[in-house]
Amino acid sequence: VQLQASGGGLVQAGGSLRLACKASGINFSINAMGWYRQAPGKQRESVALIRSGGSTNYSDSVKGRFTISRDNVRRTVYLQMTSLKAEDTATYFCNTDHRGRTYWGQGTLVTVSS
Repeated sequence: VQLQASGGGLVQAGGSLRLACKASGINFSINAMGWYRQAPGKQRESVALIRSGGSTNYSDSVKGRFTISRDNVRRTVYLQMTSLKAEDTATYFCNTDHRGRTYWGQGTLVTVSS
C-alpha cells in the first residue's frame, strides 16, 4: 500500500490550496480515506474523512473552509482548503485502513503566512 501526498506549499492567509493523495495497493473505491495534520510541537489531529459512499466528516476547526473529495477512477483523494489561517500551518497526511492496518502518506507541508 502506498499513499503519495502532494500539493503543499506556502500561501498567504486567506488563500487556498488543494492537496492530493494518490493511493495504490488497495481497492480504493471501497476504502474510507482521511486527512490528518500535525503542527510543530502538537499531536496529529484528524482534519477530514470521506467514506466509500461519499459521506464526509470534518473537524470543527476546518468545517466550512475545507472540502474533502475523491476520484475513484484516479484513485485520489483531495483536500480543498480555502480561507487559510496561520493556525492551519502543519504537515498534512492522508491515511487509510487496509486489512486491519493503518497506512499513512509521507506528508505534505502547508505553511500559511499571516
